[in-house]
Amino acid sequence: MSERPESADALQLARLAEGWAEAIVSNDPVRIASFMADEWVIVSDAGIDPKEKFLSLVESGTLTHSAMDLRTDPRVRLYGDTAVVTGRVTNTAHYQGERHDADEWTTDVFVRRQGRWLCVLSHITPAAPD
Repeated sequence: MSERPESADALQLARLAEGWAEAIVSNDPVRIASFMADEWVIVSDAGIDPKEKFLSLVESGTLTHSAMDLRTDPRVRLYGDTAVVTGRVTNTAHYQGERHDADEWTTDVFVRRQGRWLCVLSHITPAAPD
């Protein structure tokens, strides 16, 4: 396990987290998909949803994001070609025309494949009020 946040991989993954947040706000399914492995899933209070469902909601305009802000520096932990990135995020989404503001802890699991980091799993948990 790498604890050194200054390692090249850790810095790359921290930048990747920022880029993914920007991609989500772009509402561009191709750009968002570029961060995901084919088997990516998101785990939330609603259960487990696959990449195809998430991206189809974005593509149809049923799900959009107007804000995605990292409230903490990403905590990056490396385990060989697997990385766990955790941080607190606030976001504003619109689902079926209804606005949803969220303050969440997110954990993303990345794997390195052919020199690229791709996310295989995202998990979101509502943050407790400060």
